[in-house]
Amino acid sequence: MELIFLGTGAGVPSKNRNVTSIAISMLNERNAIWLFDCGEGTQHQILRSPIRLSKLEKIFITHLHGDHIFGLPGLLSSRSFQGGETELTIYGPPGIALYIKDSLELSGSHLTYPLQIVEVEPGEIFSDKQWKIVCDELDHGIQSFGYRLMESAKPGSLDAAKLKAEGVPAGPLYQELKEGKTVILPDGRMIDGQAFIGPEQKGRIIAIFGDTRQHKNELPLARNADIIVHEATFEASKVEMAKEYMHSTTTEAAGLAKEANAKHLILTHISSRYDKEASLALRDEARQIFPNTDIAEDFSVFDI
Repeated sequence: MELIFLGTGAGVPSKNRNVTSIAISMLNERNAIWLFDCGEGTQHQILRSPIRLSKLEKIFITHLHGDHIFGLPGLLSSRSFQGGETELTIYGPPGIALYIKDSLELSGSHLTYPLQIVEVEPGEIFSDKQWKIVCDELDHGIQSFGYRLMESAKPGSLDAAKLKAEGVPAGPLYQELKEGKTVILPDGRMIDGQAFIGPEQKGRIIAIFGDTRQHKNELPLARNADIIVHEATFEASKVEMAKEYMHSTTTEAAGLAKEANAKHLILTHISSRYDKEASLALRDEARQIFPNTDIAEDFSVFDI
């Protein structure tokens, strides 16, 4: 599973950074792509990435500012031309359904696939056997959400070395043992699969935040996350400007990651005032508080 950053800039596109969009590639886990935000030009960025629109299963919108949604109408239409037939679900704040409906109707766009739109409220918005997703409101002037993705625990691995030591031959029996079944070996011995399965593997936690000032709702969303993706529009010295424009600084994002006991922080939504060299200074500023911090560039890929 990978995080692929399609756009990492704040407000408007620049030569180095397109506006916000983040993909989670789950091709091995569920043969699907999930997208978080869809700023202007996202479909063009996708053309320069390994992502296929036909694999797009869900889109999560954090808030309705243009740099997070202006790419939606074009992307939804293009999906029809690129083999998209399976249902696509969009989650976002109240108003997202009207925006999409009017954009498609006024442009005469017709989709070849079912489109579901879910206008979210704080709390659980999705769950299946693999994932549970909750969201909560942040502080950005208009309604803005953070999303917490929680993967279900996985069964422990089969201890093949232990089985080999017990003289259990490799083969179809291993699958039954992996399922925890009791099997009878050719020599008549009875083997309980549960005795050869390791401890349950904890599922991964991902926290992806929309634009926000520091807010009390962030910590529950971020707690013990494997990866936090957080905006860092401004450097630490611009804290008053960040408050005025309802954004966060590098050190505020790093402080959240530290307090949440997270494993990895990735900074994004970088103001165009920072060139590539200055962006690295932003990263280093955050690392003084939370060492395992990276700053995303367009087309950065991170393993989850």
